[in-house]
Amino acid sequence: MAAPQAGSATIPPVSSKAWSVLIVSTLAFTVCFMVWMMFGVIGIPLKKALDLNATQFGLLMATPVLTGSLVRVPLGIWTDRYGGRIVMTLLMAATVPAIWLMAHATQFWHFLVIGLFVGLAGGSFSVGTPYVARWFPKQRQGFAMGVYGAGNSGAAVNKFVAPAILVAFGWTMVPQVYAAIMLATVVLFWMFSHSDPSHLAPSNVKFTDQLKALKDLRVLKYCQYYSIVFGGYVALSLWMVQYYVGEYGLDIRVAALLAACFSLPGGVLRAIGGWLSDKYGAHSVTWWVMWVSWICLFLLSYPQTEFTVLTVDGARSFKIGLNVYAFTVLMFILGIVWAFGKASVFKYISDEYPQNIGTISGIVGLAGGLGGFILPIMFGALLDLTGIRSSAFMLLYGVVWVSLIWMYFTEVRRREVLGANTGGLAPRS
Repeated sequence: MAAPQAGSATIPPVSSKAWSVLIVSTLAFTVCFMVWMMFGVIGIPLKKALDLNATQFGLLMATPVLTGSLVRVPLGIWTDRYGGRIVMTLLMAATVPAIWLMAHATQFWHFLVIGLFVGLAGGSFSVGTPYVARWFPKQRQGFAMGVYGAGNSGAAVNKFVAPAILVAFGWTMVPQVYAAIMLATVVLFWMFSHSDPSHLAPSNVKFTDQLKALKDLRVLKYCQYYSIVFGGYVALSLWMVQYYVGEYGLDIRVAALLAACFSLPGGVLRAIGGWLSDKYGAHSVTWWVMWVSWICLFLLSYPQTEFTVLTVDGARSFKIGLNVYAFTVLMFILGIVWAFGKASVFKYISDEYPQNIGTISGIVGLAGGLGGFILPIMFGALLDLTGIRSSAFMLLYGVVWVSLIWMYFTEVRRREVLGANTGGLAPRS
């Protein structure tokens, strides 16, 4: 215990510029995530208006996620080269026209095409993560990235704001209001953010050299972890409102409020996950995140079941399934542990790739984003195929199994063989 205390005394002070960068970047990311998740609410009236099946509905919601995922690697690299301030400002400004045009779309393909451009907002994560981290000392980078990552709560903000606008003025008003909010955020971000030339990567580093990180098996492992804690979070944030409406027959406003019980802690508590990762290590936090996720998803996977048993007194019927209260509690717990998991995965990155955070975070973020793109489509396809809504959780349960097995053989078993030098608290370097 003496070593950590001694180390903590040498932590350099955090400058006022660093705090300003952290606050305004978190605000910007929250707005970007709110816009990115827009289809999670307005997609419900669009599904009826366009007569979409579950698979088409999943594709509609996932389209913005695709673009936001694919641009993460180049955006992370550009952030290393040019700085987060200029890249974030240009990125947010580029989404404003597309958000506004969403209100004028009338056909399914219109929404898909415009959604690709709106999805650029999702790439903001791989810009802000290295931008914020480099303003803080190494011992506080987990906390700083966790606070920034709390901008994921934009998914919950969307569930509070969009239904109110939709019910009062119709769905077309939602993208118009969001476009105005994004434009105001661009101005605020530019006014209160800062640049530091020492944070830029060397100019002689080539694009292809940075992409060689894809050959690192540890990077691929972190991609797998992030595909569930972030990809699953994005997918369920998009899917849950219509799930509540379909499974429990709730009004869209009540459904959005209950869905926020998952989205809100999944974003806000990421900062606590960063603090826990700094204190106990990325491995320990991620290991417990996966096991709690496994338990929650096992229970959520069980479909509503009704069966008849022949007893001595005749036939008796029984019903097994989660009511709306038990379901919401499990989703709330899942949102909390995934918030911790999103922070702990990026603690791995800051520990093991301190000179290349932008590129590695972009690659891992790409994997998580692609999970958020593919999963809603698979949710819809499974629903069309089986007619069982909880099949979405069955799929996620299988993904968590993969993460647990991979972590056991590459981290847990390795630690037992090597001894207790790391104390099981920090990732291997």
